[in-house]
Amino acid sequence: MDSRHPNQFNLEDEEEMDTKPLKDDDSAPTSSPSWFTPKRLLSIFCVINMINYVDRGAIASNGVNGSLGTCTDGGTCTSGSGIQGDFNLSNFEDGVLSSAFMVGLLVASPIFASLSKSHNPFRLIGVGLSVWTLAVIGCGCSFDFWSIAICRMLVGVGEASFISLAAPFIDDHAPAAQKTAWLATFYMCIPAGVALGYVYGGLVGDYLNWRFAFWIEAIFMLPFAVFGFVMKPLQLKGFSPIESTTSSTSVEIASPVIEDSEVSDINGRDAVRVEGIMAQASDKGSESEGAFRIMNRISKFSEDMKVLLLDKVYVVNVLGYIAYNFVIGAYSYWGPKAGYNIYHMSDADLLFGGITIVCGIFGTLSGGLILDYMGATISNAFKLLSGTTFLGAIFCFGAFCFRSLYGFIPLFSVGELLVFATQAPVNYVCLHCVKPSMRPLAMAMSTVSIHIFGDVPSSPLVGVLQDYVDNWRETALILTSILFIAAGIWLIAVSFAPDDRQKKHKSIYWLLTQLWKDVPLLD
Repeated sequence: MDSRHPNQFNLEDEEEMDTKPLKDDDSAPTSSPSWFTPKRLLSIFCVINMINYVDRGAIASNGVNGSLGTCTDGGTCTSGSGIQGDFNLSNFEDGVLSSAFMVGLLVASPIFASLSKSHNPFRLIGVGLSVWTLAVIGCGCSFDFWSIAICRMLVGVGEASFISLAAPFIDDHAPAAQKTAWLATFYMCIPAGVALGYVYGGLVGDYLNWRFAFWIEAIFMLPFAVFGFVMKPLQLKGFSPIESTTSSTSVEIASPVIEDSEVSDINGRDAVRVEGIMAQASDKGSESEGAFRIMNRISKFSEDMKVLLLDKVYVVNVLGYIAYNFVIGAYSYWGPKAGYNIYHMSDADLLFGGITIVCGIFGTLSGGLILDYMGATISNAFKLLSGTTFLGAIFCFGAFCFRSLYGFIPLFSVGELLVFATQAPVNYVCLHCVKPSMRPLAMAMSTVSIHIFGDVPSSPLVGVLQDYVDNWRETALILTSILFIAAGIWLIAVSFAPDDRQKKHKSIYWLLTQLWKDVPLLD
């Protein structure tokens, strides 16, 4: 017989059920239209993600970003081009524009994740994409630094809903044996989109005008924004269907007032007085109800954040991801300049861009396929993260040690291929180390963390380091060594990551002990 407290079994079972993939009958109703096949959903989300990152690449391209006007000593002046030339921006202001969207993204990501518990997540994506479309149109219509900077922040707000909620939807609808491969396909759009944005921005800026680059992006995104509202919404697993219901508090407040008004309706003055009281009570009730909802939402968000911060698997995974993103962010910004100074490359932008897009696509896809082949578990994901990052760090570190460009290129290419293989496994852990209802918040806080502590501060800090050592090779080697720290963090996580085999052995042992308790002992 079971000697535990009656509630103990229920709580443990509920916790285990929350961490397992839900079956069709366990999830919220997802009566989706027949047109909505899983592959179509993945394709749509990949296109949206591609457009997001094309925008990031476009604003950094020479055709859109442009340059300041110059004047020679002889008095001959050439006009500036692009955003920087039209608005006469300093290099600092120009740099702010490239990362301004991050402000909106970091602020709005946890907000959208929290709203997903009280509003349909699919509709929230539609809201976010609508904000994104309007903000991009505003970028094309901007007239000075502040107007375009504010629009770039709103671009980040619109992107936040999609970044927080798209991955959970993909994980819900992906085949069980191909979940990380589907995530890899989705995240493959990041390097491909940025590289495509460079080319797209350059062509549009050269043949039309930099403003058209933003307007054309908005035209491509508009159907998806409308799509988020007109299509029958999907539900995420672990979320109840969102229905508008009347608050019981309002009913309780209004009921006695209505009865009094019926009794005193004989006297007109009394009727007017009671109606006034009724209106005041209704207003007070709605105000108190609204305040209660806000406080309840804040309280729930605080509780969810506490759960995330106490989840050591989630925290260690994000810590490794921060160290990883610190290096990748600095590579993307300083890589071409470091390559030009170390190896005197005449076409450093093209070379680094080509290596990044090829290795980004193949590396990201390979990471997802390998994890599916190994068996998609959190333990295997950490093993893959640690192994590929460690090997990638060795190749990248060795590449910068070479004096010859011909030795650098193949080693650095293999290193980036291995490093990019982490994208699918690290996001798989974020999704599966928490219960389904926590996944949007887990993805949002992961995104916020890797940007605040990773790629946002890495570029200026590496610049400070270079000013101090005044040697790009040493700077690149010091930066690359941080990848070993990321590999070590993920290796530590393997020791306490949940393992399916351990769970199975534990459950069998528990079953045997329970059966042993029920065996009658002979005197």
